[in-house]
Amino acid sequence: MSTTEQDVAEKSNTQRNIFIVVGAISVLLIAGLVYLAKRPAADGTAQPQLEGAIRAGTPEFEKYKEFVKVDEPEALESPRTVGGIWMKLSTTVRNFTGKTINGLEMRGTVVDIQGNPVKDRVMVIIPNAAKDLTELEPNKTLPVDIVVEGFSKDADRPNIKMEVTAVRFK
Repeated sequence: MSTTEQDVAEKSNTQRNIFIVVGAISVLLIAGLVYLAKRPAADGTAQPQLEGAIRAGTPEFEKYKEFVKVDEPEALESPRTVGGIWMKLSTTVRNFTGKTINGLEMRGTVVDIQGNPVKDRVMVIIPNAAKDLTELEPNKTLPVDIVVEGFSKDADRPNIKMEVTAVRFK
């Protein structure tokens, strides 16, 4: 065998090894992406809480509850490209307390036909750094959206609820 034939054979082996390594890395990368896309949604146990707020169930909260009005919520649902369904719950909150609200926590719940919760999500609406929102003044309104994810296509989700769970005043 001549030197040129040895060089061609070594070059061919090197190229084949490169293709094998690149192929193996590609398969692992694709498998990792599929795993991330198919894993279940995060468990809702670690939901945020508004610090220093008046919470539902306290006498002071009950006093102000009737003055923080929540309009009838509406829902938009859409399938995800990786499977499952998400729902965007929307409403308007109206502040008739006479005080400026600088903290607002709400719960959006999707309920089944019997009124049992299917999934819910608690969100701190105010403050919201992404929207540069720090307060809701008296006699003003605030549109609120809460996205609830992780529904299967056959899940029973005929009704929605949105409620204030905590409020904090300036």
